[in-house]
Amino acid sequence: MKYFVTIDDQEHAIDVEVRPNGELVVSLDGHTYENDVVVFDDNALSVRIDGRVLDLTVEGQPPDVGVIASGHRAYVKVESDRLRAAQAARRGGGGAGEKAISAPMPGRVVKVLVAIGDEVAAGQGVIVIEAMKMENELKAKGAGKIAEIHVKPGEAIESGARLISFG
Repeated sequence: MKYFVTIDDQEHAIDVEVRPNGELVVSLDGHTYENDVVVFDDNALSVRIDGRVLDLTVEGQPPDVGVIASGHRAYVKVESDRLRAAQAARRGGGGAGEKAISAPMPGRVVKVLVAIGDEVAAGQGVIVIEAMKMENELKAKGAGKIAEIHVKPGEAIESGARLISFG
């Protein structure tokens, strides 16, 4: 899974792969690091990165997290690519002003709330998709008329797939 960690207004891309044996493979900005993580409780953990050990205390919940390491406190923003996609879906996945609604993330179509020829208002729900076990209603950003529906309920969709077109 890909994470984006922002420290002091600088964003870093971190890829974390969990192998079947539980081993973590961690890459930061394209460089892979040898690592080991021991979790003591919900707020304390010990991390070994390339032979260096850091004992961490974590405060808060993602995306805004406080971290204390070696007596120094830092506030960081931690977002997974899934969290970013879910936030985009909550903001609305597109709308009539854009002439089409595209899938903000991979998932499954749960319901199509409109039919071809329907007039929709700005903010009106037009389709519901399920991603990460959450239903997300995508809304029209502007008023318009439904020209084409490209998917049907139950269909699996990929991120960026065109769902509904406006005329």
